[in-house]
Amino acid sequence: MATGQQLGRSLLIKIGDGNTPEVFSNLCGLKTRSFNMSANEVDTTIPSCTNPGGPVQKTSRPGISNRTFSGSGAFVAGAAMSAFMGYVRGSTAFNAQVVVPGDGTYEGSWMVTDFEFSGDVEPNMEFTATFVAADELTFTAEV
Repeated sequence: MATGQQLGRSLLIKIGDGNTPEVFSNLCGLKTRSFNMSANEVDTTIPSCTNPGGPVQKTSRPGISNRTFSGSGAFVAGAAMSAFMGYVRGSTAFNAQVVVPGDGTYEGSWMVTDFEFSGDVEPNMEFTATFVAADELTFTAEV
């Protein structure tokens, strides 16, 4: 692997245990994962007052930012997964960290907006989850 490249499996979501001090554990079983950072565009376009019939230049400014983590993989039962499933069943916000190798860590309150179990006859049961920031996140750059 070339210098500077990062392993996709190192893109992690770590779920907090709610204790003080809080301990974060990897959500085990993830095989695929993605982290999306986006912002809405607020249109600020105004036609020219001095030349209203002329071309109009579209202008914008940043709007609401959105941070979403999604992942899928094998459902691995255990204490950490049981605590996580309590958040899912209760539609409860919880503390988590998204670790983006080569960038840094996004930490704060998250909620699961979509969760699905799936499975065929023989392979392991799988799950898919989508996490959305439930409050403002803090960012710590990777050193």
